[in-house]
Amino acid sequence: MTFPAIDATTCVVRDTASQRGRHISVKPGTTAAQHLYYGRIVLSGAAPASGAETPTAEAAAAPQSVAFSTEDRETALICLRGNARVDAGETFELEKYDALYIPRDTEVTVTGTCDLAEVAAPVEAHHPLQFIRFADVQNDPALHFDTGGPSSQRTLNILIGKNVEAGRILAGVTFSKPGNWTSWPPHEHARLAEEAYLYIEMPEPGWGLQLVYNDPRNPELVAVVKQDDVVIMPQGYHPNVSAPGGTINFLWMMAANREDVDRQFGVVNVQPEYATGGSGLEASRK
Repeated sequence: MTFPAIDATTCVVRDTASQRGRHISVKPGTTAAQHLYYGRIVLSGAAPASGAETPTAEAAAAPQSVAFSTEDRETALICLRGNARVDAGETFELEKYDALYIPRDTEVTVTGTCDLAEVAAPVEAHHPLQFIRFADVQNDPALHFDTGGPSSQRTLNILIGKNVEAGRILAGVTFSKPGNWTSWPPHEHARLAEEAYLYIEMPEPGWGLQLVYNDPRNPELVAVVKQDDVVIMPQGYHPNVSAPGGTINFLWMMAANREDVDRQFGVVNVQPEYATGGSGLEASRK
């Protein structure tokens, strides 16, 4: 199996929440993604990513609704800020970190004061519309758990996983402890799925470092990352670390290479030097 190269020009996309309305930042052909699509829907004065209480004039003038078709892609909408009403044949109200799985070939209308992440991948099958409340995820120990050692502690929340019937996509949010590493021990899963990280909840002056590599002595990518940046991992190990005093937090999103067959969270290859302690993702396999 041949994978796209790890290169900053196709694997790093900056400031993906800068445009209002609906904008797709990651897609095959323009980035290293082969199946994965990622975009943002920012509507009606949603608070800026910096966390400021007063929206900018540009944000205040943002559209109040968007309408689109999922076409041949199964799609997940994940609320990052604000409140959204999503009509996809049925109507749902999304609050922070709620998610909605929408099947392919569906007409969608989003209204509200909100900032949503859109995660999608092409599929052949049509799966049912499914609403995932973040509160329900937090009450399930296989979807919400702490992992990592003293310098790599973080909390994982699986929003779109085995709890959702889908063909390719997986998604969730990870929150670190200050100054810690995450995605540790380093692991990779290129034969099953490609992945991307959207960095969230990292207000200024917070930042982190994202590595993507096959050879730890000669990493192909070492990138400074900040709020709303995205790094695509088409292959390779991909640990990251926050700058001291801050945390590195991200929405992770995956698209399986083979529909259904490869859609498996927590099945990874740990970098051999660290493999004896497991992956840290074992709780997700319960």
